[in-house]
Amino acid sequence: MRALRVVGLHEDGKSIVCEDPASRDRFLLPADERLRAAARGDITRLGQIEIELESQMRPREIQTRIRSGESVEQVASSAGVPVQRVERFAYPVLLERSRTAELAQQAHPIREDGPDVQTLGEIVAYAFGTRGQDYTQATWDSWRGDDGRWIVGLHWQAGRSDNRAHWSFSPGAHGGTVVALDEPAEALLDPHAHRTPRTLRSITPDHADSPDPDSDQPMFDYHGTAQQGATVIEAPIPEPEEDDTTEFPRIPPEEQAEGRVAQQNRPVAKGRKGHPTVPAWEDVLLGVRSQRG
Repeated sequence: MRALRVVGLHEDGKSIVCEDPASRDRFLLPADERLRAAARGDITRLGQIEIELESQMRPREIQTRIRSGESVEQVASSAGVPVQRVERFAYPVLLERSRTAELAQQAHPIREDGPDVQTLGEIVAYAFGTRGQDYTQATWDSWRGDDGRWIVGLHWQAGRSDNRAHWSFSPGAHGGTVVALDEPAEALLDPHAHRTPRTLRSITPDHADSPDPDSDQPMFDYHGTAQQGATVIEAPIPEPEEDDTTEFPRIPPEEQAEGRVAQQNRPVAKGRKGHPTVPAWEDVLLGVRSQRG
């Protein structure tokens, strides 16, 4: 490495003229903040200036974005700097987020009658057990929201679905308190809550006749949704009785034969306009067919 000597200040007043004693070659050196920091021997300021020159994002801004929930990779990509440079400033903030998530699991959910006796972590672990899911595979995280309050998030996989639940965490005495911010969080706090059953609607086939507009029955559109003004009538379906078989009395063969002879000799009664009357019940039972006149 060749050593240069300072000749003087350039005409523009922003650069220093340096010269190589051996070759008499001259060089211009910008008189910027880095040169001043190097002249003072301020190595810390030199490193900070280097980061600031490579990126418009200052270290404090990096920590603010990490604290608000962004990852190191997201900040590095938006700032246009290597991940290693962001990690230097993000590491203490990531520890803060992890510690806050642990504290939030010891907080007590707010109920209608006050804070719950159990902690958030105990209730969520029990809810996972009732669902048959592995609680150890769930991950906790925390970050500060736009209002400055801490938000605690839980992420877990159930089959192919990606699930997330969020609570608002307020540190305080006895672990602090948490409040559910979305439906998944409320469902985990009430694992035995009954969900409202879905209403089943009939779907009219394409080949069915058009419904009567004056009828009281509900009308459904192509998608099976009841039209405006229609009412759905629910009627219970009767259950079949245990013994619904009626046993007819048996007639001895001798009486059946006598009945057939008597029916054959009986004159056929004529109804109106010469039509025969409806056969009697015993005719149907004995299998006798009346003769036409």
